[in-house]
Amino acid sequence: MTDAAERRPADGPWLVVIDPQAIFASADSAWGSPFFADAMPRIRALADRFGDRVIVTRWMPTADRTTSWGAYFAAWPFADQSPDDPLFALVPDAVGLSPHATLDLPTFGKWGHEIEAIVGRGAHVVLTGVATDCCVISTALAAADAGAHVTVVADACAGSTADNQAAALHIMGLYPPQITVSDTAAVLAGR
Repeated sequence: MTDAAERRPADGPWLVVIDPQAIFASADSAWGSPFFADAMPRIRALADRFGDRVIVTRWMPTADRTTSWGAYFAAWPFADQSPDDPLFALVPDAVGLSPHATLDLPTFGKWGHEIEAIVGRGAHVVLTGVATDCCVISTALAAADAGAHVTVVADACAGSTADNQAAALHIMGLYPPQITVSDTAAVLAGR
């Protein structure tokens, strides 16, 4: 890819589905969101609309344990498993959402060179997924900082709790015009 292509946003927005994995969906998981099941049909409807302009990410426990991630995994030992553990698999409804390979990253925020290389610098990204109060907000703020136009689809995101969902959406709503908080119906209607 040329430097010019990296600077030019791709035509039209891209849907980024953040971490639709068993570890965040299962009621048996310490990180399971009670709102994941409600968000997933909306995510699927959006993915159907975006077609081949969908990126699905997965959080993977592959961060360097000599950094602050060491303390993190000490605090959450249930998540310190091999990357091939079923905890990190996509939920069945998320399989096939994108024709692109799943983007596996060891970070909360998924924005970085990997996504920007696909969507283009300054592109419009539409964020959905889990958890609103961790990986979604981390992705949204980094993307906005990098110059992307960000739409967060509130009802297609799942927070850890209702209060944390509301707080994260409130914070992201403080960043207009770079970040817009919307809903599935408005995005599907092209608003």
